[in-house]
Formats: sequence, structure tokens, C-alpha cells
Amino acid sequence: MPDTAQITASYGRRFIVRTPAGAVFDATTRKKRVDFACGDWVRISPVNSEQAVIEDYLPRQSLLYRQDAWKTKLIAANVDKLFIVTAAVPAPNELLQRALLAAEAAGIGAVVVANKADLPETAAWREKLSFYESLGYPVIETCALDNANNLRPLMQGHTNIFLGQSGMGKSTLTNALLGSDAARVGEISTALDSGKHTTTHAQLYDLNEETKLIDSPGLQEFGLHHLDAAQLLRYFPDLHHLAGQCRFHNCTHRAEPGCAVKSAAEAGEIREARLAFLQRITDELLR
Repeated sequence: MPDTAQITASYGRRFIVRTPAGAVFDATTRKKRVDFACGDWVRISPVNSEQAVIEDYLPRQSLLYRQDAWKTKLIAANVDKLFIVTAAVPAPNELLQRALLAAEAAGIGAVVVANKADLPETAAWREKLSFYESLGYPVIETCALDNANNLRPLMQGHTNIFLGQSGMGKSTLTNALLGSDAARVGEISTALDSGKHTTTHAQLYDLNEETKLIDSPGLQEFGLHHLDAAQLLRYFPDLHHLAGQCRFHNCTHRAEPGCAVKSAAEAGEIREARLAFLQRITDELLR
């Protein structure tokens, strides 16, 4: 009879699983299946006291993943709070906006973290983040070595995940919350203005009995090919009131007549930058 366990670390085709009783196994999967994610609850068949085989996963409450034109990458399962870790340095890219769309599509609550708050560049970055605050996303300032505990009240009772570009300080924040060096930390490569990938796999930690945290590898891109272009507007808190208002159901919000989104932008009701972002993602999905 298979036992139940949760995946606490994912290494591609190898996994670490833990049963509710606390038994830990090094687990592999049947055949070449890799459609399991850190946070998944799975059925396992123990082989011995240290090894097990994963038979299948149990129904998921949520699944956070990214997909480009070629492949799908599972990030984590059963999370209900996404903390997108940003910082003024290295220069942030479009990942924040993309991760927020993915969270909305997956029904996962999102929080924006402005880490490295002690940097002089943070004031200008924090000003940009005020827009997301106006959309209803909490924006929390942290300096991992001093005040990572600012995040605890929002994390309590949830299964949380840190997501962000490499070099934003996710692993340092994780260590600060755990009170240990459980997550390996690396230096930022200033020459490339992008962080070195220090976390190489997703890892689940217990912050307390009711609260879990998954630290994930740094990302440079976040593909959204799993989203439906016709549904995109519903994932924009500032634009979803326009869903279904365009003349054409497959509107690309560019040259079509009767586009409610373009009309709203021209009237100054929505940000031009958000229209441009919507157009880029729509083009990407229809390409």
C-alpha cells in the first residue's frame, strides 16, 4: 500500500520526500516522468529505509509554472502565497509583471518584496513599485540581514514561495528567516549585472508548524505560453474591468476598431505602459 509524502526538494528526476510522520526518502519516479514539483503531495512506495519510488501525485490546490514556446517548467505545487523578491540592483527586468500574471492565473496571492532597502538606488525603485501597491499587492521593504521578519506576518499559516531574478537576495532572506545558512548564498556578478544562480533546485523549509517556505532558483525569464491570450485581461487588476468590452473577442489591442483597452489608454484611464505590456504578451502568445 503506497504511503503519502510531500516533495521537499526537486532535482530534476530526483526528489526528496517527507512523510507526515517525518520519514525522509530519496525518491525517483516511474519511467521518465518529471511532472512533479516541490510542494506536491505524492504516493510513494518505499524500497528500503532510505529510498522510495513516487507513484503519482495527489490533487493539487495550486500549481505555479512557466512555459515558453518549447517547454514547461514546474516551479512549485500547493503554494498559496507568492513573494516576488525584487531589488534595485541588479537592474530588474519584466519578471515582476509576468510573475504577477502567473499568480493571478493560478489563483495564488502575491506580495512584492523590495529587498536590499539599504541601497541608495532603492528610493527610485520603491517609487516604481507604488503602482503595484495601488493595484492591491502588498509591497514590503526588507534588508535581509536586518528585517526579514517584516515578512513573517504575511507568511504565517501559508505555504509560501520566494521567486525572482538571480541576485535579488532570495536565499539570504531564506537564511535570515530560518536563522541558519540552509540556503547557499552567492555573490552578484556585477560585470554581467545579473546574479549567479546560487539556488539550483526548489527547496521547501518549515518556518513553523503552520508555515512553509519554498526557495526557488533564480529566473531570468518567465514564459507565459500556458495562458490564453483571450483571457489575459482578467489577470490584470487594472484592466480586468475591460474584459469582454472590445468589439472582437480575439482583439490584439493594436489596430482593431472598437478596442476598449486602446480607448481607455487614449483617454488616460489606464497606463500606456500597461497597454504596451499587454500587447507584448498577447503577441507572444499568438506568435
